[in-house]
Amino acid sequence: MSTKSREREQARRRQEKWERRQAQLRARRQRRWSIVGVALALVVIGVVVWWALSAAQGSGTDPAAQPDDASSGSTGEHTLPPATAAEGREWTSTLATSVGDITLTLDGAEAPQAVASFVALADSGYFDDTSCHRLTTSGIFVLQCGDPTGTGTGDPGYKFGPIENAPTDDVYPAGTVAMARQGGDGESMGSQFFLVYEDSTIPADAAGGYTVFGTITSGLDVVQAVADAGTADGAGDGSPATPVTIEGVETQ
Repeated sequence: MSTKSREREQARRRQEKWERRQAQLRARRQRRWSIVGVALALVVIGVVVWWALSAAQGSGTDPAAQPDDASSGSTGEHTLPPATAAEGREWTSTLATSVGDITLTLDGAEAPQAVASFVALADSGYFDDTSCHRLTTSGIFVLQCGDPTGTGTGDPGYKFGPIENAPTDDVYPAGTVAMARQGGDGESMGSQFFLVYEDSTIPADAAGGYTVFGTITSGLDVVQAVADAGTADGAGDGSPATPVTIEGVETQ
C-alpha cells in the first residue's frame, strides 16, 4: 500500500473514532438529562401532592359536627374589643337580610364579651353581604350565620372565651341568639352565631354550654319560614334551601 493510501486510511480511522466518541458523549448527555428530568418531575409531583394533602386537611369539616363547630380559618384581622365596651347594657341590633329584617336585643350585662365582639364586628361591616350558611332541622333547630366565607370555617382573626350566660338546663328557647364555637373548646368563639327558631336542647360538652348573648324580638317568623323550606339537599343539617344573606347590620 502506498504512503498516501496509508495516510488516507489512518485519517478515515481517526475520523470514525472521533465520530464514535462524539456519539458516546451525546448518548451520555441524553441519559444524564433524562435522569435529571425524571428527578425534577418527581419533585414537582411530590410538591403538588403535599400541597393538596395540606389543603384538604386545612379545610376538612366534620359532617356530624354540631352548631358549635365555628371557626378555623381567619377571614380578616380584627381586634377583640374589651368586655367593658358592651357597657353592661342592652343593645338593639337589626339584621337586614335578603328574606326580611330580624331584630335582636343584645344582653351586654350577662354576656359582655360576646356582645362587645358582635357590636364591634357589626359596626365595622364585617357581617355585610355574608350568608347564613347552616340550617339544622332535626334534633336541634337553629340557623347559623356570621361567617364571611360561608363555609363554617371563618373567623375575624381572633377567638375568645370563656363561655358566658349558658343555660343550666341545656335548653335554648325559640328566639335565643347564641355564639357558635368548636366542640369541647370554650375559648373558640369568634364571629359565628346561631338563631334558635324552635325550642332546642343542646347538651353541654366538656367546656360547658353556649354563650347566650341575645334574643330575637322581631323577625322570628322570618327565620321560621327559612326553616320550613328545609335544607338544600333535604338533609337535617346543611345549607338552607332558601338562601339567606345578611345585607347589613345596624346596632344601637
